[in-house]
Amino acid sequence: MAIDHRLCEDIFYIPEFLKHYTCTTTTREIQQKVDSVAKTLKEQQEKFKRERELLLESKTATLENIKKFRKEINDRLDELEKHTISDTEDKYKAFINEMEESIRILETSEASIISARDKLTLASDNKLQNFVNVKKVENIAGNVAKSVEPSQLQNIDFTADHRLTSLLAEINVFGNIGQRIDMKSENVGTVNIYSDESLLQIKGSTKYSVKVKSDKYRCDIISACALEDGTIMLADKGNNKLKRLDSSTCTVLGYCDLPGRPRQVCIIYKQQAAVCLQGKQEVQFISLTNRMALTNKIKTDFNCNGLAYAGGNLYISDFYTSVYIYSVSGRNLMQISKDQSGQKLFSDIRSLAVSEAGSKIYVADYNNGLIILDNNGTVVGSFNDSQLTGAYSCYLTGRGSILVCGADSSNVLQFGLNGNLIGEVVKFIDKSANPQAICCNQQMSKMIIGRHGNEIQVYDLI
Repeated sequence: MAIDHRLCEDIFYIPEFLKHYTCTTTTREIQQKVDSVAKTLKEQQEKFKRERELLLESKTATLENIKKFRKEINDRLDELEKHTISDTEDKYKAFINEMEESIRILETSEASIISARDKLTLASDNKLQNFVNVKKVENIAGNVAKSVEPSQLQNIDFTADHRLTSLLAEINVFGNIGQRIDMKSENVGTVNIYSDESLLQIKGSTKYSVKVKSDKYRCDIISACALEDGTIMLADKGNNKLKRLDSSTCTVLGYCDLPGRPRQVCIIYKQQAAVCLQGKQEVQFISLTNRMALTNKIKTDFNCNGLAYAGGNLYISDFYTSVYIYSVSGRNLMQISKDQSGQKLFSDIRSLAVSEAGSKIYVADYNNGLIILDNNGTVVGSFNDSQLTGAYSCYLTGRGSILVCGADSSNVLQFGLNGNLIGEVVKFIDKSANPQAICCNQQMSKMIIGRHGNEIQVYDLI
């Protein structure tokens, strides 16, 4: 003690200590604690082993999905090649048929001119007959001369659509590999994840004009979505435009003219968006590099309205009956129209939102409120109440809740991911406010509301 504990102030002689303090921890108690810790360590070890096996299974499934996605791309490229070859064959066939008809006419003309020349060679002493022959030959020669007038040589050139190669040059991987935390019964309480977040609080709002010089009509902002770089995409139905907004200054950075009235817009990749066009059976893709430009599109057999993207798939709705799941190459994977009892689910679909992994589909139905489905099409939640009338646009905050605009109730409601109402975020005094587009920037510091009008309302979030 004197050597090893010279500087210790609380040293004591153990035999003396044990004489006065009998309430010390026993060997048995320590053994129980050690056993408990050893058991916990064993359980954790087994848990990590199970999770390792799950990760390996997940890796195999992910690699299979990558190969499947590659096959979809290959199938689409094969389809494009087939269509291009067929189109080329049709065009060449038309030109070749036209050329063969010209050859046939020339051959007929050649026979006529030879016959006429022979008649002149066999001319008789009959002046009357010779005069008639000369006139006939003269007419034949004139007609034949017209048929051999010089014509421009026609040919067909193939010009490749370089938008595809430009898109391929922009991306380095097929998609994003992200970490996801699954809430399981065995780790409830030990992992801090978002559940139903508290009601969003606002501290003020400002109106900003989103009208540009080339706009011919009043703006009608019907849909909005946020990019990772902090910019916001606005679908202007009034002017057939997709506009890019700087969320910090709320100024329009650029726009793209669309071949129709936009409905819902969503982000596919960092540099690509997609939009549904009113009354069209197609989804149009837009490149978001330097200058926005239309790229390819996929065809459907229904008029597209609602649109969302998650887990490598597109979720598309028509107006009244169904939500469809499509691959990005344009293959119809699934249709959702009825509930478990066979009743129609939808009446007037205005917009869609889908969780990042595609596990839940949120449908804003103008007449039926908010409808929540799992990826098998089973209804797992809903909200249809007078507090939300004219459900229009829905937006997942990424923090355990979803925002829904009520166009007729003139408000924005916040729901948990299972459809439970958290509260009313905004209530417009003006009954005719009709909010119809909503999104927040990536930092969740601003909430953008669009409507029929040249101005958007931007709320600062606390």
